[in-house]
Amino acid sequence: MDFSWTNEQTELRRGAVEFAQQLLVKGVTERDREEVFSRELWVACADFGLQGVLVPESWEGGGHELLTAMAIFEGIGYGACDNGLVFSVAAHAASCEGPLVEFGSDAQRTEWLPGLVDGTLIGATGITEPDSGSNALGLGMTAERDGDDWVLDGSKTFVTNAPVADVFVIYARTGRGFGGLTCFLLPKDVGGLSLSPPMKKMGLRTSPIAQIYLDGCRVPDSSRVGDPGSGAMIFSQTMDTERLLVMAPAVGAMERLLERCVTHARQRTTGAGPIGKNQAISHRIADMELRLESARWLLYRAAWQRQQHGQATRESAMAKLAVSEAYVDCCRSALQIFGGYGYMVDYGIERELRDALATTLYVGTSEIQRNLIAGLRGVG
Repeated sequence: MDFSWTNEQTELRRGAVEFAQQLLVKGVTERDREEVFSRELWVACADFGLQGVLVPESWEGGGHELLTAMAIFEGIGYGACDNGLVFSVAAHAASCEGPLVEFGSDAQRTEWLPGLVDGTLIGATGITEPDSGSNALGLGMTAERDGDDWVLDGSKTFVTNAPVADVFVIYARTGRGFGGLTCFLLPKDVGGLSLSPPMKKMGLRTSPIAQIYLDGCRVPDSSRVGDPGSGAMIFSQTMDTERLLVMAPAVGAMERLLERCVTHARQRTTGAGPIGKNQAISHRIADMELRLESARWLLYRAAWQRQQHGQATRESAMAKLAVSEAYVDCCRSALQIFGGYGYMVDYGIERELRDALATTLYVGTSEIQRNLIAGLRGVG
């Protein structure tokens, strides 16, 4: 088994680290405090190639394979401290562009992908509803045929990028069961679409979020992505990729935190010398490294499975579960290692913990991932 990166992948990751360190660190404390989404930094990320990382070159993207995209986003997570913005970019690339690339019509790709890739446009995806949570098959939003059009009614909640989005990928019920969902692409100015004010969050504050309301929202059949009834399949395949792409920056952030803790343990002294000499500290650092490496290899194994075989629901669920919970544990350990300093805003660790907690909730909660894993084993 070959666990090595190619020279190209190594250089792309290194470039991502340098880009993030130069542009995505300065001012993050203020942006977090004021809950600012930076359109300027969004465009900078697009200019670097992040939004188009998985889009084929024929549609003006980077044309990278999933494993290469993961290496790039891991580098971004290592170099950046703006976890919210990075999450917004990853969600845009996976859950909005992904369905267009794999299932959209040529007309849809031509109209939307260039702008989504170059940062001119921002995409959002609506799946979660107030009464269905992470249960995609429990959607209440409906889409009914009316002549050559579809009329959509219902609401979505916790929609990342919604306050700033130009286009929405929306899943609605058009029938019963697994084959009863259909995917649609809606511009922000379509009649009948409205948004709530931006929602206040504990963490990821530089990633805006809101509710979407569709009230008699009429769209032509050309707004449909894929065949009628294919929405659950599109969503499932999209989630296989999104679970991985949004977790790659967390692996990079875990490595950055580990290195900060090692430096602090060596430099911070008490009467008995560096605190790293204390087993209570050194063992925490050892556990951080164990969690990091375990999570990293589960993540890349799942990406390899998705890239080679096209489906990785079990593997991506395990990776998402492992990385998100390891990330939270690493942040908690970093807070303890830094002590009172870690609790101070200027050190950034309390922000890292607030951001990390969201990873156990978005793209399916940890409980949903466990349900998926157990269900694919025939239990639960």
